[in-house]
Amino acid sequence: MALKSIESVDCANQVVLVRVDFNIEQSNISNLDEHFRLDIVKKTIDRIKSTPSSKVALLTHFGRPEGEKVSVYSVLRLKEAVERTLKREIIFVDDCIGEKVVDALEKLKENQILLLENVRFYKEEEKNDGGFAQMLARPFTLYVNEAFGVSHRAHASLEAITRILPSYAGIRFIEEITELDEIRTSPKHPAIALIGGAKIETKLPLITALEKTYDAILVGGKVANEAIDQGMSFSEKVLLPIDFDSVARLDIGPQTIAYYTQIISTAKTIIWNGPMGKFEEKPYDIGTDAILHAILESDAYVVIGGGESLAVLEKAGAIGKISFVSSGGGSMLEYLSGAKLPALVALSA
Repeated sequence: MALKSIESVDCANQVVLVRVDFNIEQSNISNLDEHFRLDIVKKTIDRIKSTPSSKVALLTHFGRPEGEKVSVYSVLRLKEAVERTLKREIIFVDDCIGEKVVDALEKLKENQILLLENVRFYKEEEKNDGGFAQMLARPFTLYVNEAFGVSHRAHASLEAITRILPSYAGIRFIEEITELDEIRTSPKHPAIALIGGAKIETKLPLITALEKTYDAILVGGKVANEAIDQGMSFSEKVLLPIDFDSVARLDIGPQTIAYYTQIISTAKTIIWNGPMGKFEEKPYDIGTDAILHAILESDAYVVIGGGESLAVLEKAGAIGKISFVSSGGGSMLEYLSGAKLPALVALSA
């Protein structure tokens, strides 16, 4: 699937709307100095701003306001963190459509970028409403998708808008697709996958897809519990826990940790999506922490993705020690499963 990259575009005198994914956990904001979701857009912003007289506005969703203007979900809360991370002066606009955006763009100085209000304050966003996409697009001449993490959604700021403006993939977006294509089609063997977290229905397509090319799929978390409770059967490549921390099954047990760790030590490629237990509460983080330690000790090429997996890495200060950290959770799962991501298809049209 051929993507047009913003790297190849002369952005001089262009007014560029960049769709980003700054959907940071509420609990992380107060002490936020820098955040992975903010940091990964720097290359694209710097590339656009390296051209003369270019103007940039950032558009994101934040939380689940359900189409209502809810102050706790205002993007204003992210302004200082975005400023520190991108090292640019940020001008916040308390709307994402209309005259406020037009006026702010007209007044924008060379060293400034706009941060627009939460796009999900409008119900039309999640409905992929074409009229709303027109309003989003109105002040701009180019559109860039730098929000791979939500590109499995057919929303107005991700899909419909590409039919209105010349549209390009961000630099990080291209990197995501390149990395995921490589580990999906040509992993070095032994290749293993660790699948945890919740919702077996969202993880089952990935497990099925990876069974074809991977040597082992190690399952934990609620996914393992649901598979056991539902009596699911898999090929011999799919390994379920052989013990748990307790009858409550809130974490994998010591025998499973030892077994999974031994398999990890042999791997040349590792995909990890989802924790092995209820990692946010002690002592149910033991299994997840042990698996992370084993991964960090391995010689494998490692790709990790998903919001909870990202939280595990950030807590351990290990993001810089992983080969590639995907910004996608659901989008990573769906892409590796072979599904077509609506926003990706739209960019390729």
